[in-house]
Amino acid sequence: MLRSVAVRLLAGIIVVLMLAIGVWSVTYSGEDPRNIKYVLWKAGLYKMNIDSAAFTMVRDSGRDKLVVGKTKGELQSRFGNLLTLEQVSQYYRAGYNLGWKGKDVLFIRNSPWMIVFDHGRATELVLMKGY
Repeated sequence: MLRSVAVRLLAGIIVVLMLAIGVWSVTYSGEDPRNIKYVLWKAGLYKMNIDSAAFTMVRDSGRDKLVVGKTKGELQSRFGNLLTLEQVSQYYRAGYNLGWKGKDVLFIRNSPWMIVFDHGRATELVLMKGY
């Protein structure tokens, strides 16, 4: 009898969690930083498309925590291919020359994010749009 009640309780909890996740997914979709996929990706629990994650970071107020303090290797593990200054567009190179010339930088794929490094660790995450 007690076992039957426990099983029903557990089943009820699972159903409520599934409904909550479903509502969450529908409510916060696309490039919203509250999107369940993005939240799980930030926690390291979901393999999200990196390009989508990088563009969602634009609206994420906690985005610096994903980058600042990390090594280049750690960032490559999270974001995949990081581009050098020579590999990005002239637009991004011009922005780099305005305020970060001479700094060690890498760019997150083909996104507008530039990461500034000092002694091998990220010190700044810069959105290179409308600089």
